[in-house]
Amino acid sequence: MKRNRAPRPSASRPSASPARVGLFAIAIAIALALAATAFLASCAGPAPAIPEGGPFVVLYAEFAQEVNSFSPVLTTERDFRAGALRFGDEVAREASGEKGQLAGFLEAVEKAGRGAIEAVPILQARSMSGGPLERGFYESVKARIVEAARAAPRVDGVYLSLHGAMGVEGMLDPEGDILEALREVLGPRVPIAASFDLHANQTARRARDATILVGYRTNPHRDFFDTGRRSGELLARTVLGEIEPVMVVTKMALLKGGGINVDFLEPFNKIFRAMKGMEKRDGALSVSFFPVHIWIDDPELGYSTVAIADAKKLDSAAAARALATELSEEIADLAWAARDVPQPAGSSPEEAVDLARKAKLARALGAVVFCDASDAVGTGTPGESTWILKALLERGSDLVSYLALRDAAAATAAFEAGVGAEISLSVGGKLDAVYNRPLDYSGTVTWAAETSYGKTAIVRHEGIHLILSELPMASTKPSDFTKLGLSVWKADVVVVKNLFPFRYNFLLQNRKTVNVMSRGLSSTDVFTLEYRLVPRPIYPLDPMDDWRRAGD
Repeated sequence: MKRNRAPRPSASRPSASPARVGLFAIAIAIALALAATAFLASCAGPAPAIPEGGPFVVLYAEFAQEVNSFSPVLTTERDFRAGALRFGDEVAREASGEKGQLAGFLEAVEKAGRGAIEAVPILQARSMSGGPLERGFYESVKARIVEAARAAPRVDGVYLSLHGAMGVEGMLDPEGDILEALREVLGPRVPIAASFDLHANQTARRARDATILVGYRTNPHRDFFDTGRRSGELLARTVLGEIEPVMVVTKMALLKGGGINVDFLEPFNKIFRAMKGMEKRDGALSVSFFPVHIWIDDPELGYSTVAIADAKKLDSAAAARALATELSEEIADLAWAARDVPQPAGSSPEEAVDLARKAKLARALGAVVFCDASDAVGTGTPGESTWILKALLERGSDLVSYLALRDAAAATAAFEAGVGAEISLSVGGKLDAVYNRPLDYSGTVTWAAETSYGKTAIVRHEGIHLILSELPMASTKPSDFTKLGLSVWKADVVVVKNLFPFRYNFLLQNRKTVNVMSRGLSSTDVFTLEYRLVPRPIYPLDPMDDWRRAGD
């Protein structure tokens, strides 16, 4: 008896099942990944030899504050606790989650060190910008850093995440003071790397005592991680003996220039594009550009450029120094060429309110953002200016507006009165009596809580939502408002107290920017600032034809 046979399949091959296709794709992906890993490993060369007694040891710390020398309000330990104040192993645990300079540094040490370098944390201390730092707190943090280096059984390198525009009561150049103290402990051979904000004020002492100085390349700043990574890679390669960095710091007699100073806009984008090309030159390791924070009264104030070249690659320290000098002066020439690009136009508080009222489409589709350029907390001002609030009360109280004002007494009174209370206050004018004036304000407390800014409360008067706090708020991003229950989309006017970060962070909601100029401690007009120590001549305070001073 014949068995029934299944019909013959067609000449075409059966298609593979989705599961088999998926497994095959995964196998191919794994094979490619392994091949890529092997290729990269071969490019990196053999793993560095671990010295007798264990791996190389690199200590690291962050100590960052930006000063406004003209502010009468001292920065204290409380300001650092509101930012970041950590010690020992807690630093490493928290750093990775922040994606800041320390995280970038740690990734670089892991990759460039290839198991031969151990990174040991000391501390992390970071605060909002403000007036000069209390001397006692500064000395205590400095002592922890220096004593950690002194007490360590072995130190093959040190990395510091700094700001570069720190100020301390009764002293000049605190970052240089720390670097000098470390150099005295470590001797001349141990490499020290430091990374800085774009607005650092580099000094002769830092150029002498640091091995590697690296700066941000973005403004608004958003390359924290990459800056730490670049610094860590250079330090790790130096510790392993792969490179011999030779650094040149060039100081310019330039105080202000370059328009709005945003990295992706003219003229600064041209400078940063050129810098990327410079680093591709044979023997070049790093170039940095520092258009300085102008609210420092310092005898070395001015733009700086930094270039680092590899003596090992170029066969001599002299050749490396020649290249580094050439590169740093090229950047200086580009910056000097942009010195007369005008700053953005400004409006008075009253003009700003009128502009916002007329901008109906902008308000319907988002918000009008007022940049309080004269009380920019991001530059270190007290954050208690009342000039915009006064204009809103007089001619814009019907507009829905959000603005922050630092006033510990008023914030405490509103906090203690509680949500729903009707309250009358005198706000502002308590810290800065030179440029500011107190203002009478009445409204309803609609929100109150303890925040990182201390006691914080919202007091509403018609459409005005006044945010009172014990510590200053820079309002750099929308979440600074949304975490207080305020939707930026529902506002007609949002007041920010920073010059650059908001321009990037509020892109989605911002339909019109108004730079508001009033009396204040962060005036962008250098002719109005009461400098006593700045070096002269310096452009634009003095007529000059070159960024070099005669005799320099």
